Amino acid sequence: MRPSDNALLTPAEMARADQAAAAAGTSEITLMEAAGRAVADAIARRWRKQPVTVLCGPGNNGGDGFVIARLLAVEGWPVRLGLLGALEKLTGAAAHNAARFRGTIEPLSPALLDDTGLVVDAIFGAGLSRPVEGMARTIIESLSARRIPVVAVDVPSGLDGETGAVRGVAAQADLTVTFFRKKPGHLLYPGRALCGAVHLAPIGIESGILNEIAPKTFENGPPLWLGAFPWPQADDHKYRRGHAVILGGLVMTGAARLAARAAGRAGAGLVTLAAPEAVWPIYASALTSVIVRPMKQAGDFAALVGDPRVRSIVVGPGAGISDETRAAALAALATGQAVVLDADALTAFAADPAALFAAIKGPVVMTPHDGEFARLFGDDKTDKLSRARAAAKRANAVVVLKGPDTVIASPDGRAAINSNAPPTLATGGTGDVLSGLIAGLLAQGLDAYDSACAACWIHGEAAQDFGLGLMAEDLIDKIPAVLRRLHAQAATFS
Repeated sequence: MRPSDNALLTPAEMARADQAAAAAGTSEITLMEAAGRAVADAIARRWRKQPVTVLCGPGNNGGDGFVIARLLAVEGWPVRLGLLGALEKLTGAAAHNAARFRGTIEPLSPALLDDTGLVVDAIFGAGLSRPVEGMARTIIESLSARRIPVVAVDVPSGLDGETGAVRGVAAQADLTVTFFRKKPGHLLYPGRALCGAVHLAPIGIESGILNEIAPKTFENGPPLWLGAFPWPQADDHKYRRGHAVILGGLVMTGAARLAARAAGRAGAGLVTLAAPEAVWPIYASALTSVIVRPMKQAGDFAALVGDPRVRSIVVGPGAGISDETRAAALAALATGQAVVLDADALTAFAADPAALFAAIKGPVVMTPHDGEFARLFGDDKTDKLSRARAAAKRANAVVVLKGPDTVIASPDGRAAINSNAPPTLATGGTGDVLSGLIAGLLAQGLDAYDSACAACWIHGEAAQDFGLGLMAEDLIDKIPAVLRRLHAQAATFS
């Protein structure tokens, strides 16, 4: 289990991997044969023999299609093949494999979809950089309208493999087979929804090639952070495990309680909830393993978090958008300890983001959803991965841009895309649990980026374990089982 196993390659980086493999002695023809065979095998495992139409483009994606068509025909599948463009204009491995196909090569047209049970989409690959037009657009639109089962080669044609954006039009795939490493577009919406099930196939490229490519984008998962995970040690005590402080709000008292309980479940040795004195009884009566400290006057919170034994601080969940929340965030940042800023702590700085960024002195994790992100960083229209990266660099903080395709970005350019979060997480309070999880890991000394990545993954696993009917508080009691599985996995980590 290595971090490189989770690497995501942009189309340009994948091209470099192909080139490096060729330089190391694996020819383009060999790679194309392996890619086509991987798709043909995936088709045979999932579908019975039936009429299949293979739609080929003018590049290497189309070359893969010729291999697929040939291999399926050899196995007795009735195959029709359509080509976008002129056969004589094909070059390299694509031309080689077109010559090996023994069937009829027809011009690309919607008529190819008549009476077929399955379509292989090998028109365009992940590197498409322009809108789909002409006959390609016509046939993709027809494919979408007919709802024929589709197997996409690398990505559904029309999908940008780097951003997950649709270049004009793309057909829904039931299965996407990609090679060597996934692309960001397989995980970022809308691409993630269009790809259907994604199967990653090896094609003979050695993983050592990644050392020279040095990718900075990854699919979030244990290979990225499990080796550094802060498991309890025999000589630990509560302060060594870390003290986490969560600021409570006056009205939405449930948010901070969720964060506090999650911080404890994540392994923090001690959790304190700083509650406004007027609502201290509400917090105190609801929490047993969490210390509830009443904040009687201005300055009490700053004094609490100024204790050098405090290792992480959460400001924002249920705090309210106010000068008091802003002051609490600045007090937390002034300590230089690890800080999680969520929800109202971010919106409180919407009128002056520079003041927030200038106050950052230590490890900080920000956890905005799209609306909070726009209020703090502006309404950036670039893709989600680029937006998160730019924001992390600007703020000098880890930015967790939440959503069904949460992106965790570090100021140093690293980014992870979380892919295990089920739709049941789209309910109030789950973000507060995430903030608490991050704080619990930070309190134990895990760095900000790894804490954010690990917390997002654990959050998603806990939600999957619970299933339908999930409410935010249900996540917290599912965390121990996820940690037990991780601990067993860590025993074999290398």
